[in-house]
Formats: sequence, structure tokens, C-alpha cells
Amino acid sequence: MATKVYIVYYSMYGHVEKLAQEIKKGAASVEGVEAKLWQVPETLSEEVLGKMGGPAKGDAPIITPNDLAEADGFVFGFPTRFGMMAAQFKAFLDATGGLWRTQQLAGKPAGLFYSTGSQGGGQETTALTAITQLVHHGMIFVPIGYTFGAGMFEMEQIKGGSPYGAGTFAGDGSRQPTDLELEQAFHQGKHIATIAKKLKGSA
Repeated sequence: MATKVYIVYYSMYGHVEKLAQEIKKGAASVEGVEAKLWQVPETLSEEVLGKMGGPAKGDAPIITPNDLAEADGFVFGFPTRFGMMAAQFKAFLDATGGLWRTQQLAGKPAGLFYSTGSQGGGQETTALTAITQLVHHGMIFVPIGYTFGAGMFEMEQIKGGSPYGAGTFAGDGSRQPTDLELEQAFHQGKHIATIAKKLKGSA
């Protein structure tokens, strides 16, 4: 039976979505792993989104809390709001109380990825503050550490991400994830999928 890895994200301007797509590719590159993209529900109205200039949402299906129980591993992604995850993703996690009560997600590996507006905008704090959500569910946080190798020490170009997970900088919105940032996202997907497969195999 295939190991199911769910890449669950919220993306307002498309930066997180691009990372999510690469993470899915990385996870799917592991033999015996089935990777699937999911979006969390939007909490803003179409009118408000229009005023904020957000593009149309991608075609990934909208996830419900109960869908999480089907997966063997996760990679959760979101943009940063004042050094923490966006409210849309937090609202989704707030709706997982039923899973929490039964601890259906306990023991399952989960990674994090993110987008910030600037280099000091929360590339580490966003992931650090999100770990509390995993802890209460009993999930196993899987960082990428320095497994990405030389790419973790890049100093000649601006690069998002950290040992906590893949990341990108959106700037004013016009900056898009670089090739190196996308490579790191692919690596994260492969890394977590490999661990999810090992854990499922030993269960």
C-alpha cells in the first residue's frame, strides 16, 4: 500500500503554491509514495481578496479536517503574518479538534514551509511558532536540517528557507521563488516522504 503524503497549504499571491508544487514533485519522486496537494479554505470574501489584488486560487482541492486522518505524513505551508502563520491556516487547524481528541494524527511526520515579505520577516519564527500545532496533535516535526547540503550555505544570492524548512521571499509580491529555493522545496518533499515511508514500513 502506498505511503500518502499530503502537502497542505494556503497561498494568497502564489508564492507558497509554487513551493508546494515542487514539494509534491519531490515527495512523488520517492518510490511507493503518493503525494497530493490540498488547499485550506479561504476565510476572506471575494470582495476583500479583489481589493488585495490576489490572483485566482489554484486548482488543488479544498481540504477538510477529516481528510488529514487518511495521510501518513504532511508538509504544511503558509505565508507569514507578523512572524506567524497566516490566519487562514490557523483557522483550519483550529477546526481539527475532533482529530486532536482522538489523537488520530499522533506519530505522523510533518514538515513546514513558508513565504515571508523580507529577510527579517519570519523565516524561522513562522516555523518555530507553528510547531506548537504539531505538538498538541502528537505529530513528529521533521525539519530539513542541513540535508540540502551546499544550498544551505548560499551567500551569493538571496535565498529563503532555513533548517526548519523550505521558504521564499515575496518582497512586494513581484519576486518569485528562485531556482535554488525551488530545488530546496523539492528536496524537502523527498526528505519527508522518505521518512514517512520508513515510519509506515516499521509500524
